[in-house]
Amino acid sequence: MDTSRPGEFPFTRGIHPTMYAERPWTLRQYSGYASAAETNRRYRMLLEAGQSGLSVAFDLPTQMGYDPGDPMARGEVGKSGVSIAALDDMEELLEGIPLDRVSVSMTINATAIVLLALHVAAAEARGVKAETLGGTVQNDILKEFVARGCYLLPPKPSMKVAVDLIEHAARQLPKWNFISVSGYHIREAGSTAAQELGFTIANGIAYMEAALRRGLDVDVLGRRVSFFFNAHSDFIEEIAKFRAARRLWARTMRDRFGARDPKAQMLRFHVQTAGSTLTAQQPYNNVVRVTLQAMAAVLGGAQSLHTNAMDEALALPTEKSARLALRTQQILAEETGIRDVADPFGGARAVEDATDRLEAEASRLVGEIDRRGGAVEALDYERMEIERSALAFQREIEEGRRVVVGVNRHVEPARPGGLPVLKVDERVQEERVERVRRIREARDGARCARALDGLRAAADRELNLFPAVLECVRARATLGEISATLADRYGRYRPGEGRA
Repeated sequence: MDTSRPGEFPFTRGIHPTMYAERPWTLRQYSGYASAAETNRRYRMLLEAGQSGLSVAFDLPTQMGYDPGDPMARGEVGKSGVSIAALDDMEELLEGIPLDRVSVSMTINATAIVLLALHVAAAEARGVKAETLGGTVQNDILKEFVARGCYLLPPKPSMKVAVDLIEHAARQLPKWNFISVSGYHIREAGSTAAQELGFTIANGIAYMEAALRRGLDVDVLGRRVSFFFNAHSDFIEEIAKFRAARRLWARTMRDRFGARDPKAQMLRFHVQTAGSTLTAQQPYNNVVRVTLQAMAAVLGGAQSLHTNAMDEALALPTEKSARLALRTQQILAEETGIRDVADPFGGARAVEDATDRLEAEASRLVGEIDRRGGAVEALDYERMEIERSALAFQREIEEGRRVVVGVNRHVEPARPGGLPVLKVDERVQEERVERVRRIREARDGARCARALDGLRAAADRELNLFPAVLECVRARATLGEISATLADRYGRYRPGEGRA
């Protein structure tokens, strides 16, 4: 059994000696839909209700580099998150939000460099200096190729762009976490807990190695890398997974990379409860699922948390269900007393044994990925392993060996009416197309063209692309135009077309 104390290497029991005793984890609800204006209203409601950090959900066109008017965006504008195409949109999204006091997390990967540039430019326009901005950009493109599918460029140029962002932020944005290595989507795609942990750590190693090749300091990098995990349904296993993750990453940073600063050895992570476990049948049961998953995240030592809403198997959350999801966190933080003890389940045989098992299984997977040449070369391996696990999991449900209440046990007939759900107005796409048209009409076309030419030149010369992207967004170039410029240079990735 690990006998270290909270706040001590290898941080199995937590990264702080007192953990939540002085203040709770960051309550960071993931939210975004339709337009920037509508999402801004939701953010204001959540902040007024006690949320302590923003987490931005972008729609699929924004995630994949398409403007609202692109044929590839049809039917998806504003549906799974907020539509952002240009600086005007980002300014509207963040209107009234105190950017020097509220941290902003952006779940964005293929177009992360564009969205962070938009965030910096929007702050500049309000007189907020870039060095004061606090938050996180996910910027984890590798997991898109194995688990989620929201990619733009092929893997190798995608890694170049991701590391450009890391390098710029490491040098110019001292309070910004420039990558959040995501196991969440790996788990949502069907992986086991050990695969979520092992593949995520292996991806983190790949980013560290690429950033170190740029000449960055390992202790600077280590302090600014964060992680994003899933809180699934096996209560004990999930608590153990978070403990094992801290221990495995601490040893990786010290022994593999030579980090000496304890803060660079710490694994800091955000957790979201498991969307894939939510059911459309008997949706009120989801409140209980989310509560238990959130408890596992807190008992495992998360630094920030998003609790899913009970209606997310049906649609995006309504204001009422989003508020209830936030209240779930607040009840855990303020009524239960679980903040009073760091690592409350530490020492319990079941938790300690599961922690050891998961660390060993994850370490074996990291070793296998190393043997295959690293995470970029092992994308097909990771994808196939996840698919096998997902199939096995689904078979267990269909054969009744894994119980899902309301689905394969304690089933009830469907009742008419059900929960009211949020519906994004179909006119949103038309309105977004018209807004982008007006932005293009009003901007300085010559300046925009020069900025896009500058981006092409920077790509041709293999320079860091962030300064050129920042100049593009300042010139009101759209996300689609910037993405198309990069795709012209590097190619747009299509599955099955290789890993170049």
